[in-house]
Amino acid sequence: MNNLFEILKDKILNNQRIFDAEALALFESNDLLAIGDLAAEANRRKNGDRVFFNVNRHINYTNICVNQCTFCAFSKLEGEVDGYTLALDEIRQKAEEAHAAGATEIHSVGGLHPRLPFEFYLDMIRTIREVSPQLHVKAFTAVEIDYFSRISHTSVDEVIAALQDAGLGSMPGGGAEIFCKEVRDKICPEKISGERWLEVIEQVHNAGLKSNATMLFGHLEDYADRVDHMSRLRALQDRTGGFQSFIPLAFQPDNTRVPGAKGVGGVDALKTLAISRIYLDNFQHVKAYWIMLGLKIAQTALCFGVNDLDGTVVEEQIGHDAGADSPQEIGKDRIVKLIRAAGKIPVERDTLYCELQRY
Repeated sequence: MNNLFEILKDKILNNQRIFDAEALALFESNDLLAIGDLAAEANRRKNGDRVFFNVNRHINYTNICVNQCTFCAFSKLEGEVDGYTLALDEIRQKAEEAHAAGATEIHSVGGLHPRLPFEFYLDMIRTIREVSPQLHVKAFTAVEIDYFSRISHTSVDEVIAALQDAGLGSMPGGGAEIFCKEVRDKICPEKISGERWLEVIEQVHNAGLKSNATMLFGHLEDYADRVDHMSRLRALQDRTGGFQSFIPLAFQPDNTRVPGAKGVGGVDALKTLAISRIYLDNFQHVKAYWIMLGLKIAQTALCFGVNDLDGTVVEEQIGHDAGADSPQEIGKDRIVKLIRAAGKIPVERDTLYCELQRY
């Protein structure tokens, strides 16, 4: 195993790509600190000591969804208790609050509502942009884009163009979950396939929009499934260059219906974040999503190859409905302190990673 670490360090120092088998060997290793050292070196060569964050606001516009994924504690059927859909005036109010608080980004995703027309989503973007043209709208997953195409009876390319005309600035990376068909069929059988997710995102990138990429881990998948997932993302990034950051999402088991799923411990979370940094050589950024990881693990991850802490978030629903015990929001000052305490340089960014201020 020591020989593996020497080989991989040499590859990192010489900007060489690691193989799938080597990534799998890292997952099977118990030497967390050695893995962390490799990831830290890979990150240092890409990003130095900078750690990025932004001031953002999440708006989950509806939790009513035609899909009932077993891993999801957020979705509700129409008419079910606790189901909701925000009116445009409510969305405007949240956007105004975000703008007043200094946010530069609105992050918006939601369920696949059975009755909302495609025009609602265009109006939602326009409403946010009317509040301030400085608010970047990062919204909708590939799953939602595919759904909009179906309900509007138009092509994915036409949907993307209409959203861009309305003011969509970029897309988050949700809905990827895990690409392995056998696992996907158990945790989200009604959702589009992993292959379809990749197809839609490739069209998004070809239209000039940037996106993130996610991987939900800690449910029924094994290490090989994680490597396969990252392999497909790396191949797509080779073609398009459209991914900004990779975000491993730690599965939250509470209030979900995945039998035998245990969730994610700290060691597994740090190992997965670190290996993703080592493996995804064509991704500039790896993000620790503190909502699902918790603040302590997210902060520790800054020494394991991570260079982004997401943002202030405000009112996130999806992870918390599944049992995340992190805060609903944190202030900019606290993020800066967390980054500094890890020995890193805090850098406030916009959605597209333009530096706004160094602390």
